[in-house]
Formats: sequence, structure tokens, C-alpha cells
Amino acid sequence: MARDMPEGYARVAKMSAVSELIPIIDGHNDLPWKCRKNRGSSVAGLDQESANPQLQTDMLRLLRGGVAGQFWSVWVHTEITGAQAVQATLEQIDVVHRMVTTYPQTLAMARSATDVEACMSAGRIASLLGVEGGHQINDSLAVLRQYARLGVRYMTLTWNDNTSWADSATDDPVHGGLSDRGREVVAEMNRTGMMVDLSHVAPSTMRDALDATRLPVLFTHSSSAGVNAHPRNVPDDVLARLAANDGVQMLTFVPAFLSAEYWAWAKAGKEGQAPPVTVAEVADHVEHAREVAGIDHIGLGGDYDGAGPMPTGLEDVAGYPNLMAELAVRGWSNADLHKLGHQNVLRVLRANDQAHQEFMASDQ
Repeated sequence: MARDMPEGYARVAKMSAVSELIPIIDGHNDLPWKCRKNRGSSVAGLDQESANPQLQTDMLRLLRGGVAGQFWSVWVHTEITGAQAVQATLEQIDVVHRMVTTYPQTLAMARSATDVEACMSAGRIASLLGVEGGHQINDSLAVLRQYARLGVRYMTLTWNDNTSWADSATDDPVHGGLSDRGREVVAEMNRTGMMVDLSHVAPSTMRDALDATRLPVLFTHSSSAGVNAHPRNVPDDVLARLAANDGVQMLTFVPAFLSAEYWAWAKAGKEGQAPPVTVAEVADHVEHAREVAGIDHIGLGGDYDGAGPMPTGLEDVAGYPNLMAELAVRGWSNADLHKLGHQNVLRVLRANDQAHQEFMASDQ
């Protein structure tokens, strides 16, 4: 059960429980879409925290949070379809590249685990690309391959709606998981070294994808169904399979995924004050995933700037040290915090790197 936040629960006090700032490689951040929708795709002023009160992410807060690597989501809404979805995805990739060009002292593009480690050594935040929805390839393996050439390192098989080849967690089932075409997509992702992301997909799709893949997978932003049975969370039987796959579940901070009370409030129309959700509840989900999947198969994917208000103590990307300190108070070692923060996801990225490099070399 979640614990109440202790009196005087402040960042500085909590950080005393952790002997160092734990580097974080986060699996999912929607700042590029926020830039598109709220700022006309402008990336100006993202180094000025006071100028961006509507954002949960900016350069200064990333640094304060210890973020060493970020998978930027190049998501486009499922209302955008067909060739327009492909164009919009390319525009979102452009947003990320312009962010990196505008803030070269803070950000650097990365495609591989080796790149990420070089960025970390240089004190810059490794910036990686993730496509959040199979609808963004417009049912074209050629488009998938082109995204891989552009440096996209994962694709979420679905977003909130089914694709023509895979069932989503939040849509009525059509395929019973992955169709034969969906298995072709997974095989091509393996061939190009694009990591299979199983967040957003139905449990049947999770199981089919684990059967189909020959490389480790990610859940880039999901929490634990064993704590809160939200459809976007990962069932325990799937979590238990991650060890054999050598994959990683990256725990997310979305309040409705964390708290049954918050989820019920949201479903009822969000009337009155929202039930409180705290960093301790995030820690509960992290610990449940560790118990089921093992310490080597968990990570973090906050979903900042993509899901509304976040838990107390994790209001923005500067809050990661609060979670690390909460886990330290619960007895986590620094070695295990480093696994959670960045080492596990780096292992999955590295396991997919060889296929990506071979694809890129054969493509010349």
C-alpha cells in the first residue's frame, strides 16, 4: 500500500538518502508534441524555466533531475492518418533535431548505447527518438525502414486505438493480439534494430509480441497491473516473461495508472478535488515490478508533457531524485538505483544495436 508523504518531504532533505545524483535515461517524454500544439513547433526559450510554466520539461529542469538520456516521443495523434501521419512524424523528428541544434551545450543526438555513454561522459543529455504508435508507418514496412534510417530506435506497436495489425489496450479487440501482418512488423523491427515497445498494447498483443520477437523489448511508459488494474498497465504474467526476453518495463508516473482512486475519479468526470497521488505510490509500482520481473528488468518512463498533472514530488522532470530518495529510504542500494535509472535500458538498447548497425551498413 502507498504510504503518506512524511512531514517536510522536500527534495533537499530526501536527497540526503542518496549519495549521488542517479543518472536517468527516461523512456518517454512528449515535449515535441507540446511544442507542436502549444508553441507552433517552436523550440525557443526551452532554457528558461520561468518562461515555460505550462511545461513539465525544459533544459534546466532536465539537468536538475539528473536526466542523462531521453527518448523523445515523436508521436502524432491517431486522428492524423495515412500519408499525413507519416508527414507529421517527420515534422516531429524535425522538432527534436531543432531542439538539439538550439541547445548543443545540453543535448546531443544519440542512436546507440555507445553514443549514449559518450554523451554522458561529455555531460550532455543523449537524445533518442521513439515513434509512439504503429499507425505512424501507414502500414508500410518501407516507412518503418526509413524511420530506422533516421535514427528512430523504438516504435510503440499501437497507441490508444488498434492498428490494422495489432490490438490496443484501450480499444475493442479485433485481431486477438498480433495479426500475421503484425508479426511481419515485429520481424522487420528486429531486423532493423528498432526496439519493440509494448506500452499501450493489449495483453494479448504483449504476449504475441514476446512470442514473435528475437530481441529484447521495452515497455517505455507503463505501470504495474498487480498494483492497479488499469488497462494501460502490465499484467504480472507478462512481467514475469521479461527475464527470459531480457527486456525492461519502464515505470510511468501517470496518476490514473498509479492510483485506483484517481482512476475512479477521472472516470467519474473529474468532479471535485483530485485524489492525491504521491511519489510513494510510484515507488510501490516500481517495487512490485522488481518483485515480479527482477531488478534487471525495470526502468523509468515518466510520460512528462503527455499526461496532465503528475504526482506530488514528481511534478516535473526535476523530480527524479525524489523517487530515487524514496527508494533509498526503502532500502534500495545505489547499485540497484543505477540499474533502474539507466543501466537496464542501456542493456536493451545495446542488445538491439548490432541489428541496427548491420541494417545501416547493408543499406549503404
